Amino acid sequence: MSRNDERPEEPAGGAPEQLALIRETVRKAKVPKAKPRTWRGAPLAKELPVARVLVDKGVLHLDKYFDYAVTEELDAVAQPGVRVRVRFGAGSHNVRDGRREGGGMIDGFLIERRAESDYAGPLAALAYVVSPEPVLSPELLALSRAIADRYAGSLADVLQLAVPPRNGPAEKKASPEPLPPPGAPEPGIWGRYAHGPAFLRELAAGGAPRAVWNALPGPHWPEELARAVVATLASGRGALVVLPDGRSAARVDAALTALVGKGHHTLLTADAGPQKRYGQWLAARRGSVRAVIGTRAAMFAPVTDLGLVALWDDGDSSHSDDHAPFPHVREVLELRAQHSRCGFLLGATSCTVEAAQLVESQWAVPLRPGREHVRAAAPLIRTVGDEEVARDGAARAARLPSLAWQTVRDGLRSGPVLVQVPRRGYVPSLACERCRTPARCGHCAGPLEAADQRELHCGWCGRDAAGWRCGECGSVRLRAQVVGARRTAEELGRAFPAVPVRTSGRDHVLESVPAAPALVVSTPGAEPVAEGGYAAALLLDGWAMLGRPDLRAGEEALRRWISASALVRGQAEGGTVVVVAEPSLRPVQALVRWDPVGHAQRELAERAELGFPPVSRMAAVSGRPEAIAAFLAAAELPADAEVLGPVPLPVAEPGRPRRPGDPPVGEVWERALLRVPPGSGAALATALKAAQAARLARGGGDPVRIRIDPPDIG
Repeated sequence: MSRNDERPEEPAGGAPEQLALIRETVRKAKVPKAKPRTWRGAPLAKELPVARVLVDKGVLHLDKYFDYAVTEELDAVAQPGVRVRVRFGAGSHNVRDGRREGGGMIDGFLIERRAESDYAGPLAALAYVVSPEPVLSPELLALSRAIADRYAGSLADVLQLAVPPRNGPAEKKASPEPLPPPGAPEPGIWGRYAHGPAFLRELAAGGAPRAVWNALPGPHWPEELARAVVATLASGRGALVVLPDGRSAARVDAALTALVGKGHHTLLTADAGPQKRYGQWLAARRGSVRAVIGTRAAMFAPVTDLGLVALWDDGDSSHSDDHAPFPHVREVLELRAQHSRCGFLLGATSCTVEAAQLVESQWAVPLRPGREHVRAAAPLIRTVGDEEVARDGAARAARLPSLAWQTVRDGLRSGPVLVQVPRRGYVPSLACERCRTPARCGHCAGPLEAADQRELHCGWCGRDAAGWRCGECGSVRLRAQVVGARRTAEELGRAFPAVPVRTSGRDHVLESVPAAPALVVSTPGAEPVAEGGYAAALLLDGWAMLGRPDLRAGEEALRRWISASALVRGQAEGGTVVVVAEPSLRPVQALVRWDPVGHAQRELAERAELGFPPVSRMAAVSGRPEAIAAFLAAAELPADAEVLGPVPLPVAEPGRPRRPGDPPVGEVWERALLRVPPGSGAALATALKAAQAARLARGGGDPVRIRIDPPDIG
């Protein structure tokens, strides 16, 4: 018996001592008696007495399994996949009765039971099993290991994202029996897409089709996603759908409920409390529900017999996790489709370069609408260049060109009007003054910068670019991209005093607005859905998004514009969109033609020529200058790896908001970009992980942060 189990001495007498004894007795009656933590002298399990455990330590040099002894008392509950508590960190000198003792208590997962250990020394015993509920399946373990290797991270960090914290009351509550599979749905509005009905039929027949879906504008995409889920359920398999936010997840939840009723699926979002969320997660793991609809954290949901993984709007930044090792939902679902041999559906009204690459590599087939359906569903797109804005008297008075003014006035006669204004904080970059082509470095094609009017240099590799000349028109003059109007909401209220003005943004995001005339001013991504669609939309300050010093500036601007325009009524119903940006620019022309796929294909071809992601693989390494230099010198990078930089990162100021991965306040950090050609991405991740593990094993020093496939590379 350990000292924790010894009874307290009896008090000498007296009321205070008796009262204290009563309180102690009550306290012990409410708390379950702790089990021994060392199990000194306890007999071991007769079969498979060794437990292989993954301890909850996210450091890379401890990214391995550790063996522990299983006592006879824990034999029945110590099964693979359960949560356990173990003593970790005891030295080999602290051995009593053949068992290692000491060290601190730490959580872990029991991976497997074995007959013998590869470790020749004495083993510590499992302290106790936290819960007999097996939460880590072999499929989830294999997926988590693949994610950790791809992103140069630790398995423990991935499992923190994959397995939610335990909630006792939710775990004790039994999950309901699963409902029988529904019938296969009719294709319905999927008939507007080439190969759309065939995709549903293959899912219903138990197949595993993989597709990139370019959805039509309008309110129907949640129903289309729901029909794909129902087709999968009809085959007796499960489905998983991941969406960028709770608003879109709620729309798919409502559409799926309308098709098959409640009980077939569960909703996993951050809005649910810990108990409800864990109960919903357990319902999926136990097979009580076969479909899961959720946001980013649901990408690891343990769906039984997975038949389809679907992702909506993969270009949304919320799909990139902010916690180590920073996985992206698209990559996780691609790996799940491969590991589980299930169907894959990547959908959006726009199209990312990564989606175009999946189609070009023939990993997935395209699901695209015919042009006649696009013309019927898309609104009329009209453009206004910034030169016209500068000449327009109405624009100088109300910061709106005459065309936009007229569009708002006409639209308010029949319904609400959406006004999209870019959020603050975009950093201006440089472009050719004559043709507006972004200025790029001649060595690595990175963005050119001239901070505080100093010498021109590259933001990636840091080289001087004093002799820059535009590759399109030959001009040598540069201009800074102008952010544009920041007081649009207030000025619209003055310009239309009789019309209510609603705002939707970071602090307060509206889910929907009624069909009554109103001005809805929104930042990108926060646009509410209007009943019956918006009568018109204004996309203001196009240069604020197109002028960002980022590789994805054009793609992101087009995605934001199309997402807002998809909420507007079709051209046949009078829907009109005015975009204030240079009409000749490629993203603007793609919006006018409603051709996001063509824009993504051209971007992919240019990136392949220049060696940009996703054709190449990149990693960002940031830290103090001396730490970066030592890390790069020690890392055994692939022979075809190219190091760009390092270049200084902006110094974080006190009181300013910081994004994940930003340097500590006041510290001077640098960032180096490592680029490898196709086929060497795994070797790069392995080399970076090994170098970081060796560095941490030696004592670390100044921190060095690694991010594979950084979302923003300039």
